Amino acid sequence: MTAQTPPVLPFRDPRLPLARRVDDLLERLTLDERIALLHQFAPAVERLGVAAFRTGQEALHGVAWMGPATVFPQAVGLGATWNEDLVRRVGEAVSTEARAMRARDDRVGLNVWAPVVNLLRHPLWGRNEEGYSEDPGLTSAIATAYTRGLRGDHPVFWRTAPVLKHWLAHNNETERDLTSSSVRPRVLHEYDLRAFRDTVRAGAVAGVMPAYNLVNGRPNHVSPYLEEHLRTWTDEDLLVCSDAGAPSNLVDSEHYFDTHAEATAAALRAGVDSFTDHGTDSSKTIDRVRTALAEDLLSEDDIDRAVRRQLSVRFRLGEFDPEADPYAHTRDFDTPAHRALAQEAAEQAVVLLKNEGGLLPLAEGTRVAVVGLLADECKLDWYSGTLIHRSTPLEGLYERFGAGHVTFAEGVDRVRLRTPAGTYLTVREAAGAGDEARGADGALDPALLAGRTDLPPLTADADGTELAMADWGDGVLTFRAPDGRYLSVADDGYVRASADQPGGWVVQETFRLEPHAHGHLLRHTGTGGHVSVAADGVKVAAAGEEHPTVFELVVAERGEDAVARAAAGADVVVVVAGNDPHINGRETEDRTTLRLPAHQERLLRAARAANPRTVLVLTSAYPYAVDHTGLPALLWTAHGGQAAGTALARVLAGDVSPAGRLPQTWYASDADLPGLLDYDVIGSRQTYLYFEGTPLFPFGHGLSYGDFRYDGLECGTEDGGVRVAFTVTNTGDRTADEVAQLYVRAVDPSVPRPRRELAAHRRVTLAPGASARLVLHVPQEAFAFWDVAQGRYRVAPGAYELLAGASSEDVRLTGTVRLGGEPATPRPVLVRGLDAADFDDQRGTEIVDRAKAAGDAVTPVGAGTGELLFQDCDFGDGVARVTVEAAGEGEIAFSLNGGPVLAVLPLSPGTPGPYDYTTLSADVTAAGVHDVHLGLRGPLRLAHVGFSG
Repeated sequence: MTAQTPPVLPFRDPRLPLARRVDDLLERLTLDERIALLHQFAPAVERLGVAAFRTGQEALHGVAWMGPATVFPQAVGLGATWNEDLVRRVGEAVSTEARAMRARDDRVGLNVWAPVVNLLRHPLWGRNEEGYSEDPGLTSAIATAYTRGLRGDHPVFWRTAPVLKHWLAHNNETERDLTSSSVRPRVLHEYDLRAFRDTVRAGAVAGVMPAYNLVNGRPNHVSPYLEEHLRTWTDEDLLVCSDAGAPSNLVDSEHYFDTHAEATAAALRAGVDSFTDHGTDSSKTIDRVRTALAEDLLSEDDIDRAVRRQLSVRFRLGEFDPEADPYAHTRDFDTPAHRALAQEAAEQAVVLLKNEGGLLPLAEGTRVAVVGLLADECKLDWYSGTLIHRSTPLEGLYERFGAGHVTFAEGVDRVRLRTPAGTYLTVREAAGAGDEARGADGALDPALLAGRTDLPPLTADADGTELAMADWGDGVLTFRAPDGRYLSVADDGYVRASADQPGGWVVQETFRLEPHAHGHLLRHTGTGGHVSVAADGVKVAAAGEEHPTVFELVVAERGEDAVARAAAGADVVVVVAGNDPHINGRETEDRTTLRLPAHQERLLRAARAANPRTVLVLTSAYPYAVDHTGLPALLWTAHGGQAAGTALARVLAGDVSPAGRLPQTWYASDADLPGLLDYDVIGSRQTYLYFEGTPLFPFGHGLSYGDFRYDGLECGTEDGGVRVAFTVTNTGDRTADEVAQLYVRAVDPSVPRPRRELAAHRRVTLAPGASARLVLHVPQEAFAFWDVAQGRYRVAPGAYELLAGASSEDVRLTGTVRLGGEPATPRPVLVRGLDAADFDDQRGTEIVDRAKAAGDAVTPVGAGTGELLFQDCDFGDGVARVTVEAAGEGEIAFSLNGGPVLAVLPLSPGTPGPYDYTTLSADVTAAGVHDVHLGLRGPLRLAHVGFSG
């Protein structure tokens, strides 16, 4: 008898439509199995041959957290390239390596959490390095390119499944799970939603991750915008993955819900499909879902909807079609092509901010002194992979100019710490530890050092150890032993020389010197405890058990002295300054100032005093406000990954003409900045779109070693938008890239509009004397704004300028077109009334949640006083009453056109809760078109205003 082949289950039949296969598998799963799939670490379903699956693999600029991988420039550096083709190729390389790493380690996930499309609204945001630009159009263009590279170009199967971070209006780390971003409708639609919308519409996005913060008083993890906006932009089943720990935050820190079952149900109903909570332990999430079902807070349909979206992504990744998956056998990893691409990306990310007197490029044979705290560093950030290759500026310049032409001075202070007993802190040598902790290339391996407790702790003796001390700003210090190991504190509290670099979720390698008596206390920033010298070694005591040692700081050499010596003997000095991505500005920590740390300012002054031919290279995750008066040359690059040093040296030498452009405004001082929590880019005139001051360097700025001429502008309307053409000619003597930028501006707007807004750009390579005729198409929607009176986008009729040039402020050509558009009409208040959040202008208010599920209301900031303005309200033939829906207590004053108060509507004290609205009315008389002014006083929430005859 012949054995029969078991039938192929429909979900494994590649001939069937995807939706049919997903539904078939979903129907075969039991309720318990479906609930288990809601956690980030979804277990295997062995009876169906379904493997375990994990949502989430960090891949911001290379595969992260999973060991060695190609490390590309930080995201803000990729944004500075203004080059979508390059970024798409980077995405391809990253996803290819993810597949190759997955083949040998199934912990590597294919649902990648990248890119970050949060806009770089405020340069003090600690995670500035993770975004692409302050402009929504440029951000979406770069993000779309990266997601297309991550996805791959197969019509059915995806190489990886990208998830955009972090939905929505997330631009501060300070109390990030407690703060609410007040986002008025125009800012919501024209700014914050736009970067997500355009990237999702491009079709290469698998999902999004909500942010920790609240928007308009409501946590992003229960945001109605997930369904109202996000899922209307595509027909794909988008997967929404929670951020780590955020589901629990809904109760534990935000106190938005009373129980975790209620919070979990609300998140699922709002559209969250995968819960990243409690690490690998899924039991709490499972228990919360089961409780929510038992309490009728959820239905099985809610669970099925989320599981269906997860399964859809897994099918697209080829999990159930291994033989047909074109990416299943990918093995390309750390290839020569990937290394070359990392270098190309690092070169294209360099921005030449200033170059006077022809100091750059450096001539052959130039004697170069390279100095500064970052001169011999190749820094990684929280979302980097482990370096396979590395190149520091010093190494790059050695390679390019020869070791005989390059001198080096790091510029750290060389210090000893003396105890009251006259002894000094001493780093003890660990037998064999040095060799054990070094790789084949001789570099210290952080994986073998960080957190080790088997290395000997510091002691104190008569000689002591001279330590390299660096001040990274705000008094935050690192100390390094002569062999390169950083002082660090492990779980047992002892201080050891046991870290290759500062790092970790809680950085254990930073300290502060606090003046005390005739010396200093040394406080460890990671634990908050003070350092003391004990019989068994140097340690940080637990709170309440401290007997801190008072140290005297004995300086053997100031860093600026070493810098001055090196600078004096060179033809040119290259000062490499900037930040360590794990210190003073990173995830969980915003910056406090735009200024360069005082230590680095001292080094720069010393170099310039010794040698005026000084180049400042800022290598940083964010902008700085630096005084560059009299400084001949200034460059900026984000931390450039594994090829950073080689790329910088090639730019300095002129092998590559720089063509990076600033993806965000560089402000001149802290005084130019709004509050970190002020998300109203229109009202407080933020970013290049609205900023009316003089920036240090404007958005889109960047110089070249070439010269370019713009001419022949032609512009005119065409079906669906505007056509613009102009010619760019390289009038210089070397091949170079130019980034041609096109901006639009409403000439006579009736509402506040951007001073100018990026509409298109093109990066072109031109040989000397060559020209390129650029033809750019600007869609009609690029001229639209969100009309709060109508609750939709509208193009206003009138004149619009087209500005072509080399930056937002370097405009070379200007043309004008007239668009028909749609004329403004007065607000139909008799039909729609006034939703409080749809104001034209405001003072002293913020938007909050009208109810937990949906809706907006307005409240005075700090329960004080505020005012709302609604322009051009049409009362028709007349009204006799005004009615408000409000909660809380206080009063609402109604007036017209800034005149006297016509009615006061008081809310009695003792209204039960913030969502318990009451309706109040008062007699008023109004006819025709008027501006409505509403004065708000007290802890109230105003939701809606209506009128009747």
